[in-house]
Amino acid sequence: MYPAELVAPMKGELTNVGFKQLESAQDVDAALSSTEGTTLLVFNSVCGCAAGAARPGVKLALQHSKLPTQLVTAFAGVDKDAVNKAREYTLPYPPSSPSMALFKDGKLVHFIERHQIEGNNAQTIADHLKKVFDVYC
Repeated sequence: MYPAELVAPMKGELTNVGFKQLESAQDVDAALSSTEGTTLLVFNSVCGCAAGAARPGVKLALQHSKLPTQLVTAFAGVDKDAVNKAREYTLPYPPSSPSMALFKDGKLVHFIERHQIEGNNAQTIADHLKKVFDVYC
């Protein structure tokens, strides 16, 4: 578990652009059990690829004309119950952080694993997300 004061700025990078922070299993169920619209879930983390590519890429993607109905995030290593519950929704994908999941009408339709984020830059992540948004949002 990371200290709250350490991760607050990293959480803020997403919550400041409209993401709702999921901090409990109940928060996750409320956000992901919806059967209408699209939800982007970002598993946030302290690692370098989250800081250098994932969070900046997500923020760039939010400048697109088509966007998910709902934006939510859970922080690995901090919001343990929320992350564990959210990972139940992203099966069969193995746990990885950072990662991103798009749900449409309550079903997982796209997942970006950590290995797809590592080694890519923010613009590449944003371009990928925009294509996904075009298909599902």
